[in-house]
Amino acid sequence: MTTLINRPNTALLVIDMQKGVVREAHNREGVIANIALLVDRARGEGVPLVWIQHHDDELELGSDDWEYVPELSRQDSEPLVHKSFGDSFEGTDLEHVLGKAGVGRLVVAGAQTDACIRSTIHGAFARGYDVTLVGDAHTTDDNSSWGAPSPAEVITHTNLYWQFETAPGRTAAVAASGEIGFSV
Repeated sequence: MTTLINRPNTALLVIDMQKGVVREAHNREGVIANIALLVDRARGEGVPLVWIQHHDDELELGSDDWEYVPELSRQDSEPLVHKSFGDSFEGTDLEHVLGKAGVGRLVVAGAQTDACIRSTIHGAFARGYDVTLVGDAHTTDDNSSWGAPSPAEVITHTNLYWQFETAPGRTAAVAASGEIGFSV
């Protein structure tokens, strides 16, 4: 249903599951386990898998904190997109990578829910992609001491509003990791 022409394929985006990003993330182990299952399923079905890796002044390129968590490993054949903005499309070659693979539908998992996940799902949707957020495979830190809701509330709210997102010719959805289907 995507508005992108000749893009029948689905890709799994794994966003910022880096040591320093998820060190204290809500339900860290559960989210990593769900993402690992999605990665295995995507590989088994031949679904394109794209890894997104953030860097900025606080997360230095090449540092130990910048590395992906050891529970999730990228294969050399799988694209790695480096970013320095919340939206994984901004200032990166993600659109080129997805276009080359004929991808018009994204399944999104990773961190941080209230930053890079939200920015990327909105950025993808605005660019014409169908976007499924994996409801039990994204996480965030506890920023309640700065006035934010609890991590569980941030995740629940994001899942709630994303399932009702609409735009002409595109679909937004939320599904649990066990319910994700990679075929359209």
